[in-house]
Amino acid sequence: MSDKNTSTLQSYIDAATGTAQSMLGSLTGNTADKVQGENKQDQAHAKNDLSHAGGTIGGMSVSSSGVAANNPDRQAGSWNQTIGSGKETLGNLLGAEGLKKEGRQQNAEGQGQQASGQLNDLGSGMADRAKGTLGGAVAGLTGDSADKAKYQAQHDQGKTLQRGVESELDKKA
Repeated sequence: MSDKNTSTLQSYIDAATGTAQSMLGSLTGNTADKVQGENKQDQAHAKNDLSHAGGTIGGMSVSSSGVAANNPDRQAGSWNQTIGSGKETLGNLLGAEGLKKEGRQQNAEGQGQQASGQLNDLGSGMADRAKGTLGGAVAGLTGDSADKAKYQAQHDQGKTLQRGVESELDKKA
């Protein structure tokens, strides 16, 4: 589950607090406040980086918020791209135009399949994050700790799926 150490919002709040403390230290000439403020800013940037970290391993998305199963099209599409590229390369080496064309087509189909799975996971991840955040806020106001935990888990799963897709897209960029 996410906490204050992996929250993007919390990192922004901490960065603003650190900036204010550093500025106050500069204005008053208090070097201790200035240094503490700069340290808070550095920690906030590290929290922000951790909040955005994610990856994909064997059909699962992994982030600081947990682990979530990917849409099966993501891994199948990646596999089809790999096999298609291999066929295309082999077709080039052997001078077999049919195999080369078949590989190119399989690679393209795999790219579409993977993109479809990524789009599905990205959309459901963002929706789960929003529903989890809103539901958690309502549960927090009503004092329902069981619902709050349920909504936090929904938020975390959504965040994990979103970060997994983002990491795949970053690799291709």
